[in-house]
Amino acid sequence: MEPKKPIANSRWLIVLLCACAVIAAQAQEQLSYRRNALSTVLVYHPEDEFGGEIFKAFDSLPVPDKYDDHTIEGVRVIDNSAIWGVQRKDSGYYKATYGHQLTAAELKANAMHTEKLLNDAELGKKMVAKWFGFSGKTVSDATFNTSLIQQRGQYNANDVDVEVALQTTRGLIALSDAGEELLNNTFVLVNDITYVTAEQEAAAAKVAMGVIGGIFDAFTGGHAGRDVANLGGQIADSFTGFKVKTHSYLYQLEWNDSIAAIFYQFHYTDEPDSAKVQAFLDDHTTYRVKYVAHEYEFDKKSVLKGQYSRTELVRTICARSMDKNIVALGKQYEDFKVKTPVYQVLDNGKGRVEGYAAKIGMKEGVNENSKFQVIQRVLDPETGKTTYKYIATVKPKKGQIWDNRYNAVTEQADGATLPYTTFTKVSGGEILPGMLLIEGKYRKITE
Repeated sequence: MEPKKPIANSRWLIVLLCACAVIAAQAQEQLSYRRNALSTVLVYHPEDEFGGEIFKAFDSLPVPDKYDDHTIEGVRVIDNSAIWGVQRKDSGYYKATYGHQLTAAELKANAMHTEKLLNDAELGKKMVAKWFGFSGKTVSDATFNTSLIQQRGQYNANDVDVEVALQTTRGLIALSDAGEELLNNTFVLVNDITYVTAEQEAAAAKVAMGVIGGIFDAFTGGHAGRDVANLGGQIADSFTGFKVKTHSYLYQLEWNDSIAAIFYQFHYTDEPDSAKVQAFLDDHTTYRVKYVAHEYEFDKKSVLKGQYSRTELVRTICARSMDKNIVALGKQYEDFKVKTPVYQVLDNGKGRVEGYAAKIGMKEGVNENSKFQVIQRVLDPETGKTTYKYIATVKPKKGQIWDNRYNAVTEQADGATLPYTTFTKVSGGEILPGMLLIEGKYRKITE
């Protein structure tokens, strides 16, 4: 018997499947957006009983997914025990202890000394080097490129071709746009976490994750801090009531037209040029980070419903504490705000819109009282400059807020199994997938 011939419609089925794949890819592309870039730094306290556990928790946590990971190896772990210069008598920084909150003067001293430490370690230069793909085994063969900027900013390759862009006004505007949208929105977050256990509440708490300070790993990326942290203390199996007091200090990469001019004219080269590369390496003052904000978080009533190992317990509490501070810092400092795209327009199957889905939730501080602007990013095809247009205002739908906090599913928390948060429109125009949600008002809206 001859095999059955494929039905005539099978060819059209293949075409249809291919078309669906293209549409799906285009939809995914529409949901791409420019995240702020973030590097996180831990201050390791070897003098603290639970310092090792805190370090392991930090080391295992990724950068929050609403930010691009701009982690800089070599400037990730700081050894507080090796620091001098903040307190007059003792080594290290002002540390919050049980019964003693850091004063405004102590917070300022910690913050500004940290800024100096980060700049002494040339963190700003390393961030710029990462943005521009600086690579090479020697000065004579090292080069830069704009691949990461093109990828994260969704720029056309010609828009960020430095050699071409420097020759035209449009090109200069495109480079300026990349600097404002990407480099200027590059941050480093340094966390100071003081912990208190139920067994220790009657005594001074031990400080577990540092306020700032100390010896960084090598410029090329060492693991000294990681190795010593693994020698940290133990938490008893009966460990309960672990609470953290988290001080987070936020720093921003300084990038403006003057700094960009120095970089593009004297340092950037996409072909081997030892003079420019050496000039970049020898420049110790142009590329810096600045202190912009501080946030403090402590939840006296924090209770975890699930059953955790001691390691997972510390990781969960530290993750949630740092997430709360990130949310608060975004409300305090607008450039640090989280943007997230509208994932899907929800309808009743008959064309009537019933809400809007976004992959954001309790981890990002969403609650029933939250309000978000829906904005549209507009890229001027003539100049390559980005502007933002107001579209609508939305709020979360009661009972439809996604609990995406760390380990929420394990705890079987309400909303943990939702795939997203559902929003309803308060006012404004048509909302489409790929438009951005941002909490509160956004000053960069031009229309």
